[in-house]
Order: sequence, then structure tokens, then C-alpha cells
Amino acid sequence: MSLEPIIAKFHEKMKLHPEFKATVKFDMGPDGILHVDATKRPGVIKTEDGEATLTLLLSKDTLSGLLNGTKDPNVAYLTGKLKIKGPMGLAMKLNAFLED
Repeated sequence: MSLEPIIAKFHEKMKLHPEFKATVKFDMGPDGILHVDATKRPGVIKTEDGEATLTLLLSKDTLSGLLNGTKDPNVAYLTGKLKIKGPMGLAMKLNAFLED
């Protein structure tokens, strides 16, 4: 399954949240990596590895659910479906970005 629907959703969310300015890497294991650079406008999204302030380890299904609002980021974190590497404060800002 392609990452294009996920990438399109990220572009929508970046338009809704211009105040979110960070680099985030979503490591989906065998399904690939999304590197989101929201420090630039328009934001840049790549499917290759790169340095990021925050790294999230999760499955593609979990990421899709977070973006579509069918999964709660807090529950995903507490149940181990989402692991965070980086500043927790930035992860909380990302939570608001994903939930909207």
C-alpha cells in the first residue's frame, strides 16, 4: 500500500497548523520512513531517512489511524504502539497537530 494518502494528510495538517515548526521522523519499520520538515513553508515530506528533532516508532496502520482521528495518540503511546525518541514537549505539540 502506498504512502501517498498519508503524505497528502500531512500536507493538509501542515496548512491547518502553520505554528507547528519541527522536523519529525515517523519510522514505520518495514513499511518505510516518513521525514516531515515543518520548519519550511510549504512543508517538505520525504520517504527517506534524515535527521529529526523527534522520532516516532509506530506501524503504518497506527500512523494512518492517528492522522484520520480513529486512534488516540495517548492510548497508542500507553499501549506501546507508539514509541517516542526526543523531547516529550514536542511530542505533546505533535499530538495536537495530529488530533485536529
